Amino acid sequence: MSAKKANTNSDPVVVKESGVVLPRAIHLVPLDNINGFDVRPGFYETNGATAIPGGVNFTVHSHGATGVELLLFRREESEPFAVLPFPDHYRIGNVYSMIVFKLNIEEFEYAYRVDGPYEPEKGLIFDKSRYLLDPYAKAVTGQSDWGKTTPHGQHYKARVVKDDFDWGKMGQPLIPTEDLIIYELHVRGFTKDPSSGVEHPGTFAGLMEKLDYLQELGVNALELMPIFEFDEMLDYREVNGQKLYNYWGYNTVSFFAPNTSYTASTEYNREGNELKKLIRACKQRGIEVYLDVVFNHTAEGNEMGPFFSFKGFDNNIYYLLTPEGYYYNFSGCGNTLNCNHPIVHQMIMDCLRYWVTTYRVDGFRFDLASILGRDEHGAPMVSPPLLQAMAFDPILGDVKLIAEAWDAGGLYQVGTFPAWNRWAEWNGRYRDDMRRYLKGDPGMAQAAALRLTGSKDIYDVTARGNASVNFLTCHDGFTLHDLYAYNCKHNEGNGWNNTDGANDNNSWNCGAEGETDDFEVNALRHRMVRNAFALLMCSRGIPMFLAGDEFGNTQFGNNNAYCQDNITSWLDWSLLEKNQDLFKFFQYMIRFRKEHQVLRRDMSGGACGFPDVSFHGVAPWQDKFGPQDHYVGVMFAGAERNVGPQIIYVASNSYWEELNAALPQLPMSMRWEQTVDTWEMEQQPCFVEGNCFTIGPRSVMVFVAK
Repeated sequence: MSAKKANTNSDPVVVKESGVVLPRAIHLVPLDNINGFDVRPGFYETNGATAIPGGVNFTVHSHGATGVELLLFRREESEPFAVLPFPDHYRIGNVYSMIVFKLNIEEFEYAYRVDGPYEPEKGLIFDKSRYLLDPYAKAVTGQSDWGKTTPHGQHYKARVVKDDFDWGKMGQPLIPTEDLIIYELHVRGFTKDPSSGVEHPGTFAGLMEKLDYLQELGVNALELMPIFEFDEMLDYREVNGQKLYNYWGYNTVSFFAPNTSYTASTEYNREGNELKKLIRACKQRGIEVYLDVVFNHTAEGNEMGPFFSFKGFDNNIYYLLTPEGYYYNFSGCGNTLNCNHPIVHQMIMDCLRYWVTTYRVDGFRFDLASILGRDEHGAPMVSPPLLQAMAFDPILGDVKLIAEAWDAGGLYQVGTFPAWNRWAEWNGRYRDDMRRYLKGDPGMAQAAALRLTGSKDIYDVTARGNASVNFLTCHDGFTLHDLYAYNCKHNEGNGWNNTDGANDNNSWNCGAEGETDDFEVNALRHRMVRNAFALLMCSRGIPMFLAGDEFGNTQFGNNNAYCQDNITSWLDWSLLEKNQDLFKFFQYMIRFRKEHQVLRRDMSGGACGFPDVSFHGVAPWQDKFGPQDHYVGVMFAGAERNVGPQIIYVASNSYWEELNAALPQLPMSMRWEQTVDTWEMEQQPCFVEGNCFTIGPRSVMVFVAK
């Protein structure tokens, strides 16, 4: 008698693509034939299209539909070769599910047609003539070639993805939030310029070629601007012979699909593998990967926008609508997702779990996150169920959640974003206050001291630990170089007569507008950049900076380069060699931050009789700063077990003249070592004789007690 376990009809088969356990294939026998295809009712709880033994399971849902048709296409063809209506008995509740047998996933693409009432005043705009993209599509066709539109326009189809990527024993880096150094980048712009020297410019593979560089720089978290499938051809136009695209990608077409134009090769039915290789390579270097996600709106726009997915399945559910059936526009992009409706809530949670489990993503930055807290009428909620669900979801338990805590509808929640002690926030007040202080505005010293010490006036440390993501630059606004090279924005190339983009940049051109050969102006600009980065690295909270800031990348004064797929937005890597001094300073300050835990968190409540945090003027122990103060001294003190005390004094002078200052008196056994002086390009630590020092005009100095 055989020792093998006998096969029974109850033996399960695990289908890795979906993560669900399906019955043995012997049960999956056809029950009907529709237009020449053997079919049977499918798996109703498995949304999207999933390859199973012997066929493909298709599941979609619509609350208002009266009928749904599955459309099958030959690869790259615009008209279906088969139309399969879902029989009435293939519907349970509002879910339509059907297994189609003997389908080879490599030989077809699919879409849907949905029928239902047309009552625009109620938000019902069903149109059976429209080809609709599956809201749970894992791969989208027609988007693989950047800057090219399909002949059939806004007609998207989906592919079934076979997920056979082997992560092996790969774990998550699980970097504590206080230890993060976030580097924001655009996948295409990071390596697209020939100066990048990569084999696969503008792609995930090209970015992977630069990981050794990023490791050398010292960052440990990459925040990728949108990589969900988006339509760069949305609002495509030409201005003065320059092609302008929706380059940034804040116009999602499909939430579950990676942008196929960011791959170096075509990945038929293996979409996402190149991105997974990138993420795996990052983790091998101890670098976490965060996605900038856009759940506040879609690429379908308003009443005049495209109609390719959500509008056709349940327009009145997926979008926030006025009583007249028009679209609320809290996103500034035409429509607003109805995020706290149970259906949309479920989709967003399914999406986040998918990216975490299938792509091993470590975190998310939520664009215009305040929208996620609005109810179905657009009003802000005290405890939004979607945000709470993200905070407590088991799959997302180790995932970093970062909110852009405002929206285009005027809701500004920096410091008040519903957090459950899980959410961090882009601290817009850090950016604004520190920019004003650094360029010498009066009355900013007190605010600067508070921002340096973790913005405790904004965030309750007990309820919002490490909530502040500190930044001076990001994709939206000036680069760090341009912050000190331009007084005014120069967005003429965007085609809106320089009316787009923010006007309140708190920038300073150091005496000349734009590029100049003036040695003194350029030296001052570099010092201002060093000042900004030194203070960023010496601030409590999570630091973030923009790719290219470390070598003086410029956008030529454009502070809203959302449409510039050219050298305006592409990193000019030739500047890395030209500005090696900046790069080395960034390296130095990142390393300095990593070496001194007291800069990152309260270690013990103080050390050597000093409090955890204290403020100082040119004379020690100044608690308050006046309107005319331009000098800020901040001292951090703490003790690390088995290491001893750490005491760091950060001195910053935003005044245009040098100042004489004094350091706090140390215990007899210790002395001050000057470790940073932004007046100098190269850092050469040296001990201070006594407690007095002179800080140069517009300079930062850092001292360590030894």
